[in-house]
Amino acid sequence: MGTIRRRVDLAFPRQMVWETLINPTELAVWLMPNNFKPELGHKFTFQTDPAPGFDGTVHSEVLELDPPQRLVISWKAGNLDTTVSFALTETATGTRLDLVHDGFALRQWPTRAILTAGWGRILRKKLPVLLTSKGPA
Repeated sequence: MGTIRRRVDLAFPRQMVWETLINPTELAVWLMPNNFKPELGHKFTFQTDPAPGFDGTVHSEVLELDPPQRLVISWKAGNLDTTVSFALTETATGTRLDLVHDGFALRQWPTRAILTAGWGRILRKKLPVLLTSKGPA
């Protein structure tokens, strides 16, 4: 089994970062278009471009919702059946976001490698750009 772990410190208040995780319009900007609702048990999808072995749809469900500090969703796409958790912690300079994408089988290492790079790019570039565009922290 394999796990992706990513940590990023953001110079924004925790509530502001939380809103980018649970607002479907903002989630679409930094992650993917979706029909997410911040409701425990809500089933939703993310949509992106198809790739070999992947039709472009990620099937998800809200598994945990503890505002404004923790969100856990299922992440099922192609042959993946995994979970993604986002944990937000206040820091002296803003918010620490810890992402854990868990449940990869050993044979899924190529997909895990692609997602590891993707999560890094998204959390270090796309998410901060969106937060900055929302105005001063």
